Amino acid sequence: MKILEPIKVGKTTFKNRIMFPPLTTGYEERDGSIGEQSFQFYNRLAEGGVGYIVIGDVAPVATFSPTPKLFKEEQIAPFKRLADACHANDCKLGIQLFHPEYNVDALNALFAQGKMDEARAQLRHDMQFFINEVTEEQLSTILDRMEACAKLAERAGIDCIEIHGDRLVGSLCSTILNHRTDSYGGSFENRTRFALALVERLKKTVPDMVIDYKLPIVTPLKDGGLRGKGGLELEEAKKFAILLEKYGVDIIHVAQANHTGNMADTIPPMGTQPYGFTVYCADEIKQSVGIPVSCVGRIVTPHAAEAIVTSGKADIVGLGRSLLADPDFVRKCENNTPSCVRTCIMCNKGCTDNIQNRAFLSCVLNAENGYEGKRTIKTAVSKKNIAIIGAGIAGLEAARVAALKGHSVTIYEKSLQAGGQLLIASVPPRKEEMMRILNYYEAVLDTLPVTFRFGTTLTPEDYEKYDDIIVATGAVNNIPPIKGSELPLVVSAWDVLAKKTVVFGKAVVIGGGLVGVETAEYLAHLGCEVTIVEMLDQIAKEESGTILPTLTKELDDYHVIRHVNTRLEEIHNDSVTVTTALPDQEPNTFTIPADFVVLAIGAKKQLPDMENCSVPLHYVGDCAGERPSNIEHAVKSAYDTANEL
Repeated sequence: MKILEPIKVGKTTFKNRIMFPPLTTGYEERDGSIGEQSFQFYNRLAEGGVGYIVIGDVAPVATFSPTPKLFKEEQIAPFKRLADACHANDCKLGIQLFHPEYNVDALNALFAQGKMDEARAQLRHDMQFFINEVTEEQLSTILDRMEACAKLAERAGIDCIEIHGDRLVGSLCSTILNHRTDSYGGSFENRTRFALALVERLKKTVPDMVIDYKLPIVTPLKDGGLRGKGGLELEEAKKFAILLEKYGVDIIHVAQANHTGNMADTIPPMGTQPYGFTVYCADEIKQSVGIPVSCVGRIVTPHAAEAIVTSGKADIVGLGRSLLADPDFVRKCENNTPSCVRTCIMCNKGCTDNIQNRAFLSCVLNAENGYEGKRTIKTAVSKKNIAIIGAGIAGLEAARVAALKGHSVTIYEKSLQAGGQLLIASVPPRKEEMMRILNYYEAVLDTLPVTFRFGTTLTPEDYEKYDDIIVATGAVNNIPPIKGSELPLVVSAWDVLAKKTVVFGKAVVIGGGLVGVETAEYLAHLGCEVTIVEMLDQIAKEESGTILPTLTKELDDYHVIRHVNTRLEEIHNDSVTVTTALPDQEPNTFTIPADFVVLAIGAKKQLPDMENCSVPLHYVGDCAGERPSNIEHAVKSAYDTANEL
């Protein structure tokens, strides 16, 4: 595969064409240093075969931004430890140099004086303010600090400096954000002045380091608007790329411009952007310059990465979320088993959502992500025969881990196919990408000592064949006692998504959780007139914040009516009676016409009767714990349970 071939970048050579692009991780210590969690994460990527790793958002100054920092002598050692570990795996390490969206010095002074409220008022995480307020003198100081950071990085043994061309640097380049009237505003020459000055400084200060430039592209929307602010539109970007090469940049990293107000624009979740949505930009830049070009943007599979490189659209492929899902992406390509790569489903639940919620980066499909060095599959002391009941996600993950430990595994699945609830979760619009989970398990388990018994249940006569039994029977749709719930027009959301029943006309969905809202969207796509009734004050609270804008627009476009703070009272033959109770208002009871009523009020554990089983039982996934949960819980509970056997 061409993605496995080396490539010369500046004065160095990358062993392959796979890059881990700069991501905010939340792994760094409170002071911004590279602690054990950061070290283990990046080291695991290097061990997995990645050729080039960039640590995202490294600040050259003390700042309250939750990012890595490199601005003093004491910080060199942990960076050097990581660089040495990467080099031991022939992996090049870079840092992404950036500056926060506010006046760092002023804020530090206010905090030091205890003026907390005044400081917080200026802590505006929006570059549109700072970029127009920062003085030329302050910009000069920032250049000095970035230069000093590069010197420290060189002493730490770091190979590459990536200039973050989106934040301060890219905002200065922007025609949208930059409203300055001095030598850093107005013309193309003025707007790019700071960026080129920084490149010039770095080339003189650290001439042996690779200089990478993240070039964010402001892309057009279908409605004629623009996506992104902190960057350049494509024609100016091509012009700028030529200048970057002239000034000595060794590689250009093409990406979607940020500062949009919606993280989905730069880290698009499933179904919201085409695969490889910025590759055409990388192609245009590559045609303009003679230096290597890397790209990112919903590149999921080894085949897709290979197609980009062999077609000449880019030289290096950045895989962010995909490497969170499977850090062995490269190793599996090297071993000629690309079908066994655990491919990202772009749900944004563990990665983007966690960062936005001030938690650390993780992946719902990879139990080890964020816990590298702590969660590892341990070889079993003695081989066991293990039975697993249920071939949903939890059962499949338990089978994978148990088999990798050295056990012999038999999966009993009463239906005729694997997948469990995944088969219905992947039905709503944009959710078909979830089927990549099943594709992964089918490919991997085919290489392991795992036997499937479809259309079969584990009987008491089978119990004694096994040393341990893992129960992964999942959950079922919960139908609480509601007056009228026995009427023919009442169906369950699970049966709708499983296509066990047909709904048409006016459909009232009871329950505005994720299942209910996705069922509503699905029915709207089929032509139904849909109304959602939800007791809480918000629908789809469990959904990723990056998907919600798309979901909400879909509901609006299909005229889906939503009643929140509303309780179902009774179901009739052709309608439902509900009561809306808004704060500080009298309750309002009214009737909604209905041809069908779809119940999506939650789920309950599904447990087999194994009262007479003397073999140790272990419960995972939705049938474990107090109540059914989510994919992340299914994977992690299965991983941990199987790993202890």
